Amino acid sequence: MNESISKTTKPGDRSLTFRLAGFYGAIFLLVGLFLPYFPAFLKVRGLDEVQISLVLAAPLLSRIFFTPIIAFIADHIGDRRRVLIALTWGSFVTMLAFIPLGSFWPLLGVAVLFGIFWTSVMPLTESIAMTEVKLQGLDYGRIRLWGSLTFIIASLGGGFLIDRYGGEIILSLMLAALSITMISAWALPDGSGKKQMEKAAPLPPIHWREALKLVRSKLFMLFLLTSAGIQATHAIYYGFGTLHWQEGHISGGMIGALWAVGVIAEVTLFAWSKAVVDRIGPTRLLVIAAAGAILRWLITALDPPLALLFVVQTLHAASFGATHLGAIHFIARAVPEHYSATGQGLYAAFAMGVIMGLMTTLSGALYHTLGGHAYLVMAALALLSLIGALELHRQWKGEQIDMT
Repeated sequence: MNESISKTTKPGDRSLTFRLAGFYGAIFLLVGLFLPYFPAFLKVRGLDEVQISLVLAAPLLSRIFFTPIIAFIADHIGDRRRVLIALTWGSFVTMLAFIPLGSFWPLLGVAVLFGIFWTSVMPLTESIAMTEVKLQGLDYGRIRLWGSLTFIIASLGGGFLIDRYGGEIILSLMLAALSITMISAWALPDGSGKKQMEKAAPLPPIHWREALKLVRSKLFMLFLLTSAGIQATHAIYYGFGTLHWQEGHISGGMIGALWAVGVIAEVTLFAWSKAVVDRIGPTRLLVIAAAGAILRWLITALDPPLALLFVVQTLHAASFGATHLGAIHFIARAVPEHYSATGQGLYAAFAMGVIMGLMTTLSGALYHTLGGHAYLVMAALALLSLIGALELHRQWKGEQIDMT
């Protein structure tokens, strides 16, 4: 937080910062359990690799259709906090439905319902936070940081508890995390200040005429394919990283530490992101991200010693962190301001919905057939993305895309 803001910060502003930070912390307490360990829970419930991948893909595919609708409803009624409270309750009730289930189709059905509620929580949270950042001059980085910290705590703690109590403990821990999220949602600002500024939903409804103008841009499509390709190389890691390490007789505590190291590397990059982007630029960041992903997945496919695996995990700062930074800054600079929301919406739907959802669906068959060598497929996808990133860097000279 800069000096001028610090000097004028009021107690109410500090309270708002704490409330927003607390909600981010609660959200990522669940994410830090779900992302590494939910596949292990599904394995305990008797699902095979292909079935696990389909259950994991369900929430990703749900967001494509339902998140823009829910965001529109929140804007229409003018109370995002109330919608968020309803979403957290819906997520909790749906998570309860997992308790008695032990077969594929019921688990898949509940996963779809859970995705409808849960995948809209983060976009609405970002919308509330950014509104207050603009109105109150809050430090977004210091607020968002608590989410990364609780992810680390959850991934570390979850690993140790799985060692002691088995994979079934994850569902109880996720329900506890959701309970904290529900309580924290009531402390969020009511959004009364939102009327002072333009609405700023992170995933607003896309106008198809404007979307088609961007899609017709070869440069923008090259960007979408490149960034989505790099993000999709994480499909095996997200779906089967923990299971593969368990099969390699790595303890739950060490698995949690491996996940935590990746997030620490990512947070470190984000802490210096302004200087990094100013110095390197968006397209070079995508080149670095693709190259880092190639190296990361090639080494991971070889089942390296644990000490080397910890080093390799720091490449998460490149494969994920640099991709995210490169993408959001490319959109900010290359897409005209009038179309910026459409650009962000297309990136979110295409990269984190369609492509990641499809790769997550395929990851089960890949892992079932190839085991840890499935990471070689991810390295090949990263190589294709590197070619795209190099071509994007060659073509784009910093100008805005011509929308005429």
